[in-house]
Formats: sequence, structure tokens, C-alpha cells
Amino acid sequence: MLLYNVTLIVEDTAAEEFLTWMQEVHIPEVMATGMFLSNRILRVVDSPNEGVTFCSQYVADNIGAYQEYVNTHAPALQKSLNDRYEGRFVAYRTLMEYLD
Repeated sequence: MLLYNVTLIVEDTAAEEFLTWMQEVHIPEVMATGMFLSNRILRVVDSPNEGVTFCSQYVADNIGAYQEYVNTHAPALQKSLNDRYEGRFVAYRTLMEYLD
């Protein structure tokens, strides 16, 4: 199993709207691709960064599902995020493997 983590640092002024959009629009769209088994969104409490830091996490059963997401679905979903919040966030994406 794999954990796809997207860390997003959002300007303070956009954070509340961003979280609502993630919960009501973006995350449901990502999950509708069928490539992930579950998801969660977290707020980093002790972030050293300016702004508000969120982690959006998605669990994939295997590398094939993750690769299909990246190749087929991610470009349009990332464009939607970029179009809506351009210049007001930065994102870092990490793929991790469960070891137990």
C-alpha cells in the first residue's frame, strides 16, 4: 500500500476558503477517479512556514493505481487547483510506502 501525500502551504487570507473547497470539491473529485482507497486532510499545527499548512493524503492499493492517477487524472485536477489559487499556495507531493 502507498500513501500519496500533498503538502500545501496556503496564504492565511485564503486558508478557510481553501479548506472548504478541498473538502467539498477537490478531494471528492480525486476520490471519484477510483484510484484511491481512502483519504484524509490534516492541518499542520506547528508549521514553521508562513501561512497555513495542510496535508491531503490518499491511500493507493498499488503503484499501478497511483501511476494511473498521475498519468490520467492528476494534470486536470492540479490545473483546477492552480487556476483557483494561483500565487496563493505552494504544493509538495510525496509518495510513501507502508512498511507494516
